[in-house]
This record gives sequence, C-alpha cells and structure tokens, in this order.
Amino acid sequence: MSLDISATEYLSFVHDGNISVEEFVAKTLDRIHLMENKVHAFITMDEQSALNKARSIDKKIQAKEKTGSLLGMPVSIKDNICTNGLRTTCASKMLENFVAPYDATVVSKLKQEDAIIIGKVNLDEFAMGSTTEFSYFGPSKNPWNTEYVPGGSSGGSGVSVSALECVLSLGSDTGGSVRSPASFCSVVGLKPTYGLVSRYGLVSYANSIEQIGPIARRVEDIALIMNIISGHDSHDDTTVKENKVDYQEGLDGGIKGKKIGLVQQMMGEGIDKEVAAATKNASSKLEDLGAECVPISLDSVEHSVAAYYTIASAEASSNLARYDNLRYGYDFGSEGYEFKAYVSKVRSSFGPEVTRRMLLGAFVLSAGYYGKYYVKAQQVRAMMKSQIDMAFKKVDFLLSPTMPIPPFKIGEKIDDPLTLYLLDINTITANLAGIPAISVPFTISSSGLPIGIQLLANSFQEKSLLQTAYSLQQTTHLPGVPI
Repeated sequence: MSLDISATEYLSFVHDGNISVEEFVAKTLDRIHLMENKVHAFITMDEQSALNKARSIDKKIQAKEKTGSLLGMPVSIKDNICTNGLRTTCASKMLENFVAPYDATVVSKLKQEDAIIIGKVNLDEFAMGSTTEFSYFGPSKNPWNTEYVPGGSSGGSGVSVSALECVLSLGSDTGGSVRSPASFCSVVGLKPTYGLVSRYGLVSYANSIEQIGPIARRVEDIALIMNIISGHDSHDDTTVKENKVDYQEGLDGGIKGKKIGLVQQMMGEGIDKEVAAATKNASSKLEDLGAECVPISLDSVEHSVAAYYTIASAEASSNLARYDNLRYGYDFGSEGYEFKAYVSKVRSSFGPEVTRRMLLGAFVLSAGYYGKYYVKAQQVRAMMKSQIDMAFKKVDFLLSPTMPIPPFKIGEKIDDPLTLYLLDINTITANLAGIPAISVPFTISSSGLPIGIQLLANSFQEKSLLQTAYSLQQTTHLPGVPI
C-alpha cells in the first residue's frame, strides 16, 4: 500500500482490514529512515513506542474492543508543543535536552483518539522564522527540491506530511508559520480562530496572536482533526466556550452564491508573476463553482508587517526572559562567573533570529519608545480588526496568495532579515485580527515548486471556510511529491 493517502482514506483502510496499524506504522518508519538524510524533518523519533502502540491498537481491533477514532494514525508534532516523556527542544540549544513532564492539551486529545505520536519535528528556533533555517539542529529541506526552503516556522511539520513521513502534523502559527510551509510544500495548513484550539502546552512565543493548527494532505483531513483538537480547555482561559461544531458535516456543500474578496494589497508590489497568475486563476475557478469574486481593499495590510513584528517581538522578549539556564538549560559549567555575567553568557547561546527579536522587543517596550512603537502597533492592530469586520459585512471570504513568492534556495535570504519579514505580509493579517485562514495547494510553478492559495474567514467560521477550501481543492489535480 502507498503511504500517499489521506487521513480519511487511512481510517477506511484500517477499518476495513485492508492494512494493519503495525504494518502502516512500520512502513512509515521505513519511509522516515529513507528520507531523513534528504529532508531532515525530525528532531526526535519515538519508534519503539510507536510500534508497541500500533500492536496494541491492532489487538483491540481484532478483539472488537473500543478504539479511538484515529486508529493508530501516525502524527508528527512540532517541537514547541509539549509531549510527556519526549523531548521538547524548540529547536534551541537552551532546551536541547528538556523533556516535558506533561502533554499539551492537543496532544492529550490526539492520544485519547489513539493517534500515534511518531516523533517531534523541526522548526525555526522558538518558532521565530519563515524558512526553518534558524534551527539549532540544522535546516529542514523542501521535499519538492531539497536545495530549497520548506517555509517556516513549522517547516518540519510541512515536510513530514509532504514527504509521506506521517499522515498529519500539528504546528503553531504566530504570523503564518502553519500556512507558509503548507504553501511551500504543497499541503494544507489551517490557522484556527484565536481561542478555538487550546494553547496549553505550547511553548510561548507571542501569546496574543499564536495558535496551534493542523497540517495535512487534504482539506477533509483538516476537518477530521479539527473535530478532535478544537474546544474549550480549563487549562487555557483564552479558549472559548462554544458549542461543538462538526467540521466534516457538509464539507462538500459547495460555494454557490458566496462572495469572495480578492485583497488588492496582498497582490501588489513584490508578488511573483506566477503567484499572481495562480491567484487570479483560483479566483476564476471559484467563480466557475458559483461564487462571486470581487476586488477588496484593506489599507492596514501595508502597515501589518511593522505592527506584527513590534507586537510579536515585545511578547517574545518577555516570554523568553525565563530562559536563564537555571530552571531550563544545558550543561554550561558555572565556575568563575558571577550571576549577571553567567546569565548573559548562557543567553548568548540563542541563535541570531531569537536574539534579534528579543533585542527588538526589549527596545520597543523600553521607557521612551513604548508609546512611539508598541502603542502605535496596537493601534494599527485595532484598525486592522475594524477593517476586517467591515470587509466581512461585504464578502463571505477573503482570497490571496499564501506567500508572495514560490520557495527560494536555502541560504539565499538568510542574511536579509527585512526581506524575510516582508514575506509574511499576506499571512500576518489573520493573526493580528484573530481570524481563521487556510492555505490550499493550488499549482506547481514552472520551476517545479508549489504555490498555495490562502482563504480567510470571519471569526469561528471554520466550517464554511473548510467548505470553500474543499471546493477549491476539487478544482486541482496536483502531482505527488517527486522524491
């Protein structure tokens, strides 16, 4: 059996007895052994535990005992989401040997449904980056062309799903970190509404804008996993007490009569010609399915990058203050250092991007600059939310390219932070406004690299967003990963 199947297909095959869980997990582990020296998606593997769990689930199935709804599905977890008994490194030297004493709520929910956590996957250090090049353990590589970046910061999640090393993955999205690798690796990635999925057990970077989100090969897989991981959590007071929604129900309901706004500021300067053409083509295909696509303006997008990096860096500088090598850390050897010099020395182990953002965050929060930068950034954020609210009175969804350019070569932009920051211009709006957004694979560029399309919806409209994404998915017939 091919590993290139959707999550829903996997469940059908196991349920019908066409394949055992142990057989599928063993094939997945073989695939990981084959691929890892090429793509480097994983930081930590949990092979023996995965096989033992697979055998246990097979025995339950054979004995007709009750099993969880995921039936041993192999899932990878971004390595900034806590897993009990398994390393959670955040791709940082500071946490290279940290083993979490508890599971994040999303991990607990997956385990309750008999998912198999096959390993922890690579990311930009502390989720700060757009390419997965800022990892202490080395960069992940795009399975479509291993000379190219896979996007970030959830690069390992995107790569592991795209390269058939797991069926599903969980990442985190602070400014596009689920949608960027989804676009660059030709998979589907959803950033849920802020508060829909618990952040308990997610190592904090920027609390007010980050969300855990799923990455999968098909939109229907995203609906399946959202049914499991969404909902109120008593450990996370930012989660909302909403009635449970069945995201799988009516997924094929179509989009006839829906109105979609093509965001003009996300199609302007800096957009690659092929990406712009793909977005217009996606708009045409949605119109063919019965939707009406109209241009729409969001002026605040032009200020979003500055506002986002001001707010995110401010929150990061506060969150990362806890890493002093006393409560968490690595074997540094303290002899000969007084306290301040010791803390200063060990914190120099942070990589360049984490250091850059902590310094920027400390600066914008400092006494003389707080009002000039941080307060203004929050005002831009409020203006953006107001414009988004107005936009959704005119249209049902927003449409844009996920990323303004196709994937680029590893090392090509690493020394140009500003250029890397500007790549987030289409994705950060959803985070600042707290609304859901999804990236759907749409086409392959002339150079053989994926291009994704982004759809955005109003808060807690994931069900209709997934229906629209599913409709768009039905218009594409994309090849599988070439390696």
